[in-house]
Order: sequence, then structure tokens, then C-alpha cells
Amino acid sequence: MKKNSTTHSAQNVDEIVSNALTELMSTKTLDDLDQWRIRYLGRKGIVVQLKRSISDLPSAERPEFGQTINSASKELEAKLLNKQEEILASDSKKTAESIDVTLPGVPVNNGSLHPITQTIRDICDAFTTMGFEVIEGPEVELDYYNFQMLNIPKHHPARDGFNTLWIDQEDSNGEKPMLLRTHTSPMQIRTMENQEPPVRLIVPGKVYRYEATDSSHEWHFSQIEGLAVDKGITFANLKGTLYEFARKLFGEDVKVRFRCDYFPFVEPGAEMSIDWNSRTNQTGDANWIEILGAGMVHPKVLKAVGYDTDKYTGFAFGIGVERIAMLKHGIDDIRLFYNNDIRFLGQF
Repeated sequence: MKKNSTTHSAQNVDEIVSNALTELMSTKTLDDLDQWRIRYLGRKGIVVQLKRSISDLPSAERPEFGQTINSASKELEAKLLNKQEEILASDSKKTAESIDVTLPGVPVNNGSLHPITQTIRDICDAFTTMGFEVIEGPEVELDYYNFQMLNIPKHHPARDGFNTLWIDQEDSNGEKPMLLRTHTSPMQIRTMENQEPPVRLIVPGKVYRYEATDSSHEWHFSQIEGLAVDKGITFANLKGTLYEFARKLFGEDVKVRFRCDYFPFVEPGAEMSIDWNSRTNQTGDANWIEILGAGMVHPKVLKAVGYDTDKYTGFAFGIGVERIAMLKHGIDDIRLFYNNDIRFLGQF
């Protein structure tokens, strides 16, 4: 049914614009403004409906009415933009007035070092203050340096205890000469081959073992190897150096003990433990926890690099970084270090 032309007069359009502007003045928020826009200028709004009704008018009335609607539409759009700017300016002023510039700023969380990295730095700092140099070496190593030059020749039973990850590459003899290093000790040999005594070094780095993981074992972990070679070095020097290290990391009152142990590249070999109760000032029986292995460098190792064993002696030690970190921070599962759980790492 055709609408009556009187309902589409310019007077009716003026009334609609007047009502729209009155409503627009009362809007206070952007949400209210958006509702107003939908009501009047949206795809199903009043202005659009009036434009669509032009076709219902007699041909003679259409041009004038169309111009009136277009003018009304442009006026409402302009008023909409003005109102939007007014509300935004008002909101910005309120926000600025609500900020107390005398309050301290929000602290920025810049993150922190991984706990293993922190522990490596703490251990290195302890030894560098005693004159040790920090060096690094390759993680993909030769059997020659990883085993043979450390008094662990081919088919030696001690190799089984290292659970080696071999690189799938064979030499002309059908043997695999390369591996992921099982300890950082190869750098002992690489250094001594190219440096005359005295030698004092520590070697931090990642090492790899082919073994199942559990709360106290990982297939990859960090180790710090230490070596000192010079004239007149004795086991007393070894004990004094490692005792000072324990004091720097665990406190001045920590108690240590040494017990015999076996490693192919040292003789005699020993393990060092700390009394955890002495560190925390607890009374009662001692609570001994092993933290490293050590010993006097085997004469065969010194001879292999061309050192005169009648003139030079030395000591070596190996520290498991994760074990130190677990003790210092009271962590009972080594796997937490490598799960990338921010809830855990965020504590450090």
C-alpha cells in the first residue's frame, strides 16, 4: 500500500532532525552515542528508511524530498562527529584528573636470568676470585678428547657409565669418532696441549647423557669442570680450594668432608659432601650431601699432553650445576628447570 505523501514532507523531516538533535544533546557516553547513531543513521535507522521511501512519492515530489533528506543526513552525521569528539575530550580530562602524579610508578618487570645461569655465574665468581680462568669448549666433541686422552681408552668399562650419545657419522675404520660431550673435561686436554703450566681454569657448559629422566636425572645438564696444574700442587691444595668454594656458595659455617671415590682420570679420587645442617645452623646428626667429584690429575693424563710428571702435579674437579641449584633453592625435581613453566621460573 502506498504511503501518503504528507507523511514525507519537509516539515516532518525537520521534526525528525529536531528530535534527533535533542536526543543527541542528552547523550553522555560513547555507548549512548552509538545507540543514537544506530537509531537514526544505521542501516535500519530512521533516515535510511526515509531515503528508501522516496520511491513511494509522486515523481514531482521526489527531487525536493531527496534533497531535504540528504541535507538532514549530512547535518546529523556532522553533529554525531562533534558529539563524539566532545565525549572523548571529556573522558580524557576525567582520566587525567584521576591520576595522582605523586604516586610511585608501576614497576616494570624486566625478567631475570634462568636459575641455572644464575648458579653458573655464582660458581664461576667463586673460582675466579681464587685465580681461575673461565673458558668454554665445543658440545660436539671427539672421542679422542672426551675419553681416550682422559685415560678412558676404547672398550674401557668406565665408558658404559657415561651413557654416550654418539654422532651418526663413521670414519674409515667404521667407528664413530664424534659424540655429544658427556662432561666438560675434554677442555682440560685441549688447554694443556696448547699451554705450559701453570694452568688454572674452570669450564662451564652443557653435557649430555643417554639416560631416562626422573626427579634427579636429566639427559642433558650443566657441569663445571675445574683444573689446576703447577709445581708442588698437593691434595691439600685441592681440599683448601674446594672448601673455600663451599664457603662462598653455602656460607662461612658450612662443614665439608672428603671420601674416596673412583674416576679414571684422577688418582686418588674423592667426592666432597657438605653438612646441610651446618649451613642452616640446625642441631643434631650431620646431614651429608655430595656436591662434586674431584681428585689429583692422573699421571697418564699429564704425560699424554707432554707434561713432565716429575715436575708438575695438579688437581681436577667436576660440579653438577643443577645439583647446586637444587640445594640452594630447595628444589626437589631437576625437570622443573627445563619445563619452561613461568610460574616456576618467575620465582628467581
